[in-house]
Amino acid sequence: RFDAGSRAIYSTDASNYRHPPIGVVLPKTVEALIETVAVCREHAAPIVNRGGGTSLAAQTCNTAVVIDGSKYLDRILKMDCERQEARVQPGVIFETVRKQAEQHGLTLSFDTSTHDRATIGGMISNNSCGVHSVLAQMEGYGSGRTADNVDEMEILTYDGCRMRVGKTGDDELEAKIRKGGREGEIYAKLKAFRDKYADLIRARYPDIPRRVSGYNLPQLLPEKHFHVARALAGTEGTCVTILEATVALVKNPPARALLVIGYPDIYQTGDHAAEVLEQRPVGLEALDGRLIDNMKRKGLHVELTKLLPEGGGWLLAEFGGDSEEQAAETARRVMARLEARGDAPHAKLFTSKDEQEAIWTIRESGLGATAYVPGTPDTWEGWEDSAVPPERVGDYLRDLRALFHRYGYESVLYGHFGQGCIHCRINFDLRDKEGIRNWRRFLDDAAELVVSYGGSLSGEHGDGQARAELLPKMFGEEIVQAFREFKGIWDPQNKMNPGKIVDPYPIDAELRIGPRYHPPRLKTYFQYPDDHGEFSRAVLRCVGVGKCRHHEGGVMCPSYMATHEEEHGTRGRARALFEMLHGGIISKGWQSEEVREALDLCLACKGCKRDCPVNVDMATYKAEFNAHYYKRRLRPRSAYSMGLIYWWSRLAACAPGVANAALKTPGLSRLIKTAGGIHPKRSFPPYARQTFRSWMKKHEPRIASRGTVLLFPDTFTNFFRPGTGVAAVEVLEHLGYEVRIPKRILCCGRPLYDKGMLTTARHLLRQIMRTLGPEISEETPLVGLEPACVAAFRDELINMFPKDERARRIAKNSYMLCELLAKDGVRLPELPAKAKVHVHCNHHAVLDAAPSRRS
Repeated sequence: RFDAGSRAIYSTDASNYRHPPIGVVLPKTVEALIETVAVCREHAAPIVNRGGGTSLAAQTCNTAVVIDGSKYLDRILKMDCERQEARVQPGVIFETVRKQAEQHGLTLSFDTSTHDRATIGGMISNNSCGVHSVLAQMEGYGSGRTADNVDEMEILTYDGCRMRVGKTGDDELEAKIRKGGREGEIYAKLKAFRDKYADLIRARYPDIPRRVSGYNLPQLLPEKHFHVARALAGTEGTCVTILEATVALVKNPPARALLVIGYPDIYQTGDHAAEVLEQRPVGLEALDGRLIDNMKRKGLHVELTKLLPEGGGWLLAEFGGDSEEQAAETARRVMARLEARGDAPHAKLFTSKDEQEAIWTIRESGLGATAYVPGTPDTWEGWEDSAVPPERVGDYLRDLRALFHRYGYESVLYGHFGQGCIHCRINFDLRDKEGIRNWRRFLDDAAELVVSYGGSLSGEHGDGQARAELLPKMFGEEIVQAFREFKGIWDPQNKMNPGKIVDPYPIDAELRIGPRYHPPRLKTYFQYPDDHGEFSRAVLRCVGVGKCRHHEGGVMCPSYMATHEEEHGTRGRARALFEMLHGGIISKGWQSEEVREALDLCLACKGCKRDCPVNVDMATYKAEFNAHYYKRRLRPRSAYSMGLIYWWSRLAACAPGVANAALKTPGLSRLIKTAGGIHPKRSFPPYARQTFRSWMKKHEPRIASRGTVLLFPDTFTNFFRPGTGVAAVEVLEHLGYEVRIPKRILCCGRPLYDKGMLTTARHLLRQIMRTLGPEISEETPLVGLEPACVAAFRDELINMFPKDERARRIAKNSYMLCELLAKDGVRLPELPAKAKVHVHCNHHAVLDAAPSRRS
């Protein structure tokens, strides 16, 4: 895929950098992958292997041929429970392997927060870690990094040598060298390399759990059994291509208990991390009180945060056991030990799975709570995962905060405190030359600070381009030269992900935004009040962590779940829109065919507005784009048949019997479908003989005791299913409400947005404001039965008219029926039956679904 659209979508990852690739290849088989490398070799083209594309240090974007193995090379080849290992292809999703392993009482310990979309190959390349790396550490699997859990790999060098690597005994090593050929040459050079640098490696590498920076050269030492596979883990695609891997599985405690310990601030949380770690938790994380404040400001999981005990910083200590009681008893012993101290913290024990999941949801929302917080500057990665010895976390945090203040920066702090890894996003200025110079100076000082603590520049996300220039500060020039020689053994032509780790691109080069990025100020239909009124900032919301790429569950992103194509996910579409504004690869602006194609399969479900950690609203961006794209051209036929259904229905209501007959008559029905761009197998819903509004005109209202509500007759309730409206009136009146409907027929315009018919939609919204504006208040709420309509009042109305008082009043006082009853404290009678609640996608995205589930 060497077209402009594919190159645009793969031009960046989750980092601050942008490298438009030569092209993209999605090999369907291992043989196709090998052939892809051969073709690149024939043309001297560099390559970069990519899994989920969530790298934060630019490991998976480069001016090269991007090989994406995540769609097809995704199989579990063998699950060996006796040996506690799994043999997998590089594109398999971590969660897929873990779920199968858990059926046998086993698990993978190196689980990142992106576990439902991260590929095993990508995790090996990055040497990823996660919450339960502590579990692997307790079980004797090194530090719990991915590298410590790789038993064997089949690899391919750029020059075409295919070999299997792993632990190598002395006799095996000599046999491989005697065998000769390219493989023998590599092993001979590795042996000489090890002998040359062994003492220096032992002296210069920090002995901490989360040292991810640099190559894993200690794995070549005799005491590490000359483990070539583990030495290649964490090389970020700069040395070889992974064809398959065998990874270790660890015993999975069947029961868990979660102890949440509150301290006055995040620094004291760090002070006590090592103390709690001594009690052998299987996970030990930390949250900053500022993070919880941000969640409240964003309205993100606010109810869940009420579960936390008192404090300004929290440790989340998870304990495992063979039973729930055993896990809970361990946690209680830790609580008792902490309470015996004079300065006992506040603590709460959670044993139910639901409550534990709620707490972990708070932790996994760290990114969402630190990016695009209302009223605060934008934050960026760039120093997001430094690591120090666990016992020194508190002091390091205090010094790091002091460094932030010296440079005028602010950041929330959280992370894997049980292994000394600190996460943060910082309000760097990456747009202005002086801001970038200030950021670069900060990085030098931050690197010296973490090294002074015996720490690592990276404790999880790797070096890539973001930190590689700083490696001499951590390792010294001799070890950096060793990195260069190690890469040279595997990749003498420097074609494997060049410019990363070894001889890196400058940290401040090829920034995605920067002094050269000047997106045009576009006149738009929506006003984007949450993005300072700028469409360009709205498009920048996507931070690239790829939550839209998961394969099951949630609402976002249905088209990606169906296709597993980057182009058809929220992130891919956001990248296409960014490149449209950038004007490099995609140059035709609103008339771009590449962007139109990327947006075509977006269902406008708005799931991303809720499920995306930073609330990317692709449905709105699609509507905006289509409005401009189709400004002077005909839209697809379905836009006129479906988008204008409000007007077609008004016409049909004049003679519903005639309309239904026409829609059912085979020849005429076929003609209507063809004209309207409707699939021939679709059936038309019949129009009601009497509209809901007509029924209301004849209806005798009951005496009200609770007040008045204005019921909104949406298009489908009014013209197709008036019984729904009738039932709502009966319920409301039975509960004591006076029910009225708007004086004139209205429509929220929902079918128009997806089609980009925003001029017409804006006209309908103005009608609504003129008609309902004077009536709607807290005393007279607007009640809807169709979630998409109520969502339009809460979302699109405000986005179109953010400064109009009538719009704000309608948005504030519009409710779904169940929401109104919950607000007014109305208890419905309980029925001895169960019901499955299928929440409308717009309901999930914009409204509160909890009252519907409770009702």
